[in-house]
Amino acid sequence: MNPTEPSAISGVHGASQASRASRAAAVLRVTSGNFLEQFDFFLFGFYATSISKIFFPSSSEYASLMLTFAVFGAGFLMRPLGAILLGAYIDKVGRRMGLIVTLSIMASGTILIACVPGYASIGLLAPALVLLGRLLQGFSAGAELGGVSVYLAEMATPGNKGFYTSWQSASQQVAIVMAAALGYALNQWLSAQQIGAWGWRIPFFIGCAIVPFLFILRRSLQETAAFAARPHHPGAREIFAMLLVNWRTVIAGMLLTAMTTTTFYLITVYTPTFGKAVLKLSTADTLIVTLFVGISNFAWLPIGGALSDRIGRKPILLTISTLAILTAYPALSWLAVAPSFGRMLIVLLWFSFFFGMYNGAMVAALTEVMPAQVRVAGFSLAFSLATALFGGFTPAVSTYLIEITRDKAAPGYWLSFAALCGFAATLWLYRRRAGRVESAPSPV
Repeated sequence: MNPTEPSAISGVHGASQASRASRAAAVLRVTSGNFLEQFDFFLFGFYATSISKIFFPSSSEYASLMLTFAVFGAGFLMRPLGAILLGAYIDKVGRRMGLIVTLSIMASGTILIACVPGYASIGLLAPALVLLGRLLQGFSAGAELGGVSVYLAEMATPGNKGFYTSWQSASQQVAIVMAAALGYALNQWLSAQQIGAWGWRIPFFIGCAIVPFLFILRRSLQETAAFAARPHHPGAREIFAMLLVNWRTVIAGMLLTAMTTTTFYLITVYTPTFGKAVLKLSTADTLIVTLFVGISNFAWLPIGGALSDRIGRKPILLTISTLAILTAYPALSWLAVAPSFGRMLIVLLWFSFFFGMYNGAMVAALTEVMPAQVRVAGFSLAFSLATALFGGFTPAVSTYLIEITRDKAAPGYWLSFAALCGFAATLWLYRRRAGRVESAPSPV
């Protein structure tokens, strides 16, 4: 039969469609853990006021809120440790098994936080258990994000790495939208007193309920061909040694990531508290804004990733970080002068554009600058350090800056600083990469 006949062409198209469906299913399976991570993180930030009263009661609302955000941030301090230990484990045993382990640890922390009784019932044990839950989540998340990003990079088709890796963060935006929608529904069904007393736990219990489904998805993952084909899988000691040798790249990767982690936690986790406590907007307004931000992030991330596949990572990273440096504080000042739902939506959608475009290019760039043998550990350590030092403490830093400056737009200074770090890191990493290419020996 002539291969150009309709039946042959139909077979080729059918195989192509099956391949696309298989890759889409793999993306869903591998990003499922990212969904759980961000779903719970957002809930912790959104219900920070309720959590502060239940677990960290104090005569000062500011003190209770700062203690809550400090515990929230403490989880991020565990990320570098998780990145090194679990990242090395994933680089040694494989992406599939490692990601099942990270999901197990993360689920344990989520269930613990959802079920802990309040301070009134068990005293100091209550905040201690909440802290333990956050530490478990942070330890797991330290390697979860890197493992997922590297898996997506290794399964990507040629010329589409940016597009594929963008779905790591896109899955988190689905979690943001779902969590915001749940919060809005509870706000309509329950009174403020009911939500503060027990209603805030409902979304956490829903997160616990989907854990078995996420395990089923993860267990069906296949190992990436790139990892399976590698002739040597380094042990933990070798991986730690290689991380030390490449410490400059890890630090630069941390600064590259600072822009994206700071922007993300500012426009998602901190938004509800900022809208209610600082701008004095309604709970419904802040939830609707957050919902639109999640949708906007979801749209811009694959666009940023795909565009970076076409024109390169560096132009996007430099352009977006420059825009953030120049406009972060003025935009928040414009909002603070006359707070309203419309202004808050415009400003946060502008920041969402920053996040989506920058992160879409950044994740692929970070997988490319890390040596293949320690790709998960190096990526995870850089990202975890950025989250620990920048993104994770964004709610606490923003609250502190507003308190000491009495300027409601003060978080803009923090975002501009993070963007400056990203700009400088981009220049250094790509200048170093270009130098390596120029110094490489010519093929004979």
